[in-house]
Amino acid sequence: MRKWLIIALFLLFISAIFYYFVHDHQIKNRKQLTLYGNIDVRQVDLGFRVYGRVTSMPFEEGDFVPKGAFMGQIDKQPYLDKVHEAQANIEAIKRQLANAQLILTRREETVGSGAISDEDYQDALSSRDVYMANLKLAKATLGVALTDLKNTEVYCPTDGTILTRIREPGTVVTVAEPIYTLSIISPVWVRAFVAEPDLGHVYPGMSAEIHTDTKGGKVYKGHVGFISPVAEFTPKTVETTQLRTDLVYRLRIYAENPDQGLRQGMPVTVKLLLSPPCALPNNEETK
Repeated sequence: MRKWLIIALFLLFISAIFYYFVHDHQIKNRKQLTLYGNIDVRQVDLGFRVYGRVTSMPFEEGDFVPKGAFMGQIDKQPYLDKVHEAQANIEAIKRQLANAQLILTRREETVGSGAISDEDYQDALSSRDVYMANLKLAKATLGVALTDLKNTEVYCPTDGTILTRIREPGTVVTVAEPIYTLSIISPVWVRAFVAEPDLGHVYPGMSAEIHTDTKGGKVYKGHVGFISPVAEFTPKTVETTQLRTDLVYRLRIYAENPDQGLRQGMPVTVKLLLSPPCALPNNEETK
């Protein structure tokens, strides 16, 4: 009985050594690291910097919108009225200033002869200065009115796709209330997680291939753009108890040739092309 126990322990020891060397050899000779993640795309809520009634919204959900395209407008009339009011105020103050300047010039010519008192001269000078200050204020008010008039229109800040059409023409919106949600075309990246034992194989700028679940679909080139400096537990979307307790690091893999085939939230497979240990870049090269 003791003899068979020794043989069993010996075989178990040999099996453990064999498994260790085979498994270690497989890890060292891997040519790629496979990760799983989801597509992330930046989104922008577009609205007006002034309040008013929406009069125009030319795009629908799903429409592609190029950078600089007109996307919406609110009723301009109240803001045109403010511009006209500010312009009229400037003209009135200019006339008052011209009259004040004329009075000041006349009093400057007579103040030395004693025809008028120094107090009258100082009053004329003060009145001229007040109208000059009022003119500056009126011009600033006109500038604000013109800016508000310009802000009655909104234009697309970058190429993107309309994700949500939030409001409709006729709606009265407040300042910064969104009327569209725009999904930006670029940059597009994959949010993935790498296990702590594999973290040493990953570095910024590392080449990657992004595969969708579509059979025979396009393979997108990419690179690692961000590695989280903080470890975290596997996201709760992973239901396996064992995986939930593993420490992982979040990665951001940027797609270098994105198109309409990569959409928000899409599950993808990322294959990181591993370099030989001696070819891994040092910190200076990574920068």
